[in-house]
Amino acid sequence: MLSPGAGDFSYDWALVQPEVAKSTRVCSYDRSGEAWSDLGPKPHTAQQEVYDLHRLLAGAGEHGPYIVVGQSLGGMIARIFAALYPAETAGVVLVDSLHEDSQLSLNGKLVRLRTLAKQSPIPPPRQSVTAADRLDPDEIKKIEEFMKHVASKPQIEPPFDKLPADAQQARLWALSQPKHYAGGQDYLAEEAAQLFEEDSKTEHPLKAVPLIVLTRSRDDYPPEVATVLSKEHKEQQASLARLSSAGKQIVVPNSGHHIQLDAPDAVIEAIKDLLAVSRSAKR
Repeated sequence: MLSPGAGDFSYDWALVQPEVAKSTRVCSYDRSGEAWSDLGPKPHTAQQEVYDLHRLLAGAGEHGPYIVVGQSLGGMIARIFAALYPAETAGVVLVDSLHEDSQLSLNGKLVRLRTLAKQSPIPPPRQSVTAADRLDPDEIKKIEEFMKHVASKPQIEPPFDKLPADAQQARLWALSQPKHYAGGQDYLAEEAAQLFEEDSKTEHPLKAVPLIVLTRSRDDYPPEVATVLSKEHKEQQASLARLSSAGKQIVVPNSGHHIQLDAPDAVIEAIKDLLAVSRSAKR
């Protein structure tokens, strides 16, 4: 199962999915509001996404255990899925995953994502949508203004220019959909803080699930924060491998944040490695 990064789409795995499909069944999806997916219930949370993903797999007739692969924000989704459904998780591949203690540049200052959490509980997942979950007139107006002045002409920029032509066209279409700008995570800081607290209490939160952490070799941070963030990124990626007692990290040469586009073979091999481990364990 392939989970994309924030603002990305199912077909951004186009260099990985067909190759993996030669060895096993593989599924990708678009999160709420992206491409062909409806916006779903408000608020949009990682826990809601994991809940919906689990229901989606069951409704589609898929059967675990699954190898869960997540890039960037999708890495957080993969971690939560593995934690909530350990019996249905055969392995996890984190592709330059978002770390819960990451820093953001806000108003010229570095701020940890988790410290932006407000003192409000994360709403539990819901099974259905109501009229209140639709975009209201004010939301539609704001999105239309943003698209008119900022995002009026979506373009294919690197590294997405490495995608096949049909995937590039699908990407341009999806970027032109108003709902694309309405499906962001509403409780990301709170969920990052929750993960940080849970991880600090347990040496291996994912126990012994087979885990491979793929880390980029190139950074593109602004010069004024590059030294600090590059060092921290390396440390945090190494710590992700310790989420499981069976975890390991691989720094992928000549790769940026979207390793599945810069070095798709590295992702393919990681999945195949965990697939072999899973099949061996069943013997």
